[in-house]
Amino acid sequence: MSAQWTERREIGNAAWLTFACVTGRTLGRRIVRALLYPVTLYFFFRRGPERRASRQYLERVRGRRVSYWSVLKHIYCFSCTILDRLYLLSERFKRFDIRTFGLADLDRVLEGGQGVLLIGAHLGSFDALRVLSLERPEVPVRILLDTVQGERISALLNTLNPALAASIINARDAGPAVAIKIKEALDRNAIVAVLADRGQPSNPTQSADFLGRQAPFPTSPWLLAAALKVPVMLAFGLYRGGNRYELHFELFAERIVIERNRRTEALGEILQRFADRLAHYAQLAPYNWFNFYDFWQEGTAGSAPHAAVPHAGDLLRRS
Repeated sequence: MSAQWTERREIGNAAWLTFACVTGRTLGRRIVRALLYPVTLYFFFRRGPERRASRQYLERVRGRRVSYWSVLKHIYCFSCTILDRLYLLSERFKRFDIRTFGLADLDRVLEGGQGVLLIGAHLGSFDALRVLSLERPEVPVRILLDTVQGERISALLNTLNPALAASIINARDAGPAVAIKIKEALDRNAIVAVLADRGQPSNPTQSADFLGRQAPFPTSPWLLAAALKVPVMLAFGLYRGGNRYELHFELFAERIVIERNRRTEALGEILQRFADRLAHYAQLAPYNWFNFYDFWQEGTAGSAPHAAVPHAGDLLRRS
């Protein structure tokens, strides 16, 4: 799975991204959104694999065949959230109507005086979750991101907020190094946000039913949560059109427990719970799914063997 999305090249060039950034800051969001229509058409016609992946997903989440108009709407929704990163990373939250759900659960966990692992997916805008910096300014937030994939746009947007760029943990670092940084942040009672629907190269995966078909999910986030013995919250920032976002938080587990003698079964149960909640939110906001590749590996002949699953404690002992 990881090879499919990491090998997809980034669309657009530095000049275009810089133009969009400057224009967005000077002319305003409403005017710049008009530019997203030709951008959507360009992406639609130039990127066949992504176009097919969009239709594949939409037909699964809708339970019926969809037209290319739905695919265009899906790509446009993605473009809107990318543009909004410009404003969210500049901390211009007043432009948006952001509603939160389940924040009381997060408050209760934080009151326990320990760090929290916040697990999400490429569903909606993870940047919208930065509203937590307003709600809980005393709690540091660290985000685990792949800074290589989408390198041009990430570099450009990070110049808007160097403090945020410094808070990012690079998911492409060696496994033990990432585990150490996450543990250090959690020991300081921080919130560490992780996306758990894509595996990095060489990371182990395990299948779970997602929207009616088996799909591979990375096991590392859950093994790490079990090793660190911290509460796990789910978090999804759904884009609702216009300037509206919804932030959904829910407690997944006070502790993740994976017994050595039933490791595969326990991981399977955890991944299925996560896949079920992910499907729930995908059905709430169908155009918010931004994995534009063959997520179910339907185009792969046979099933690729999964990497060996390590024990949770191994992730920390290796460091």
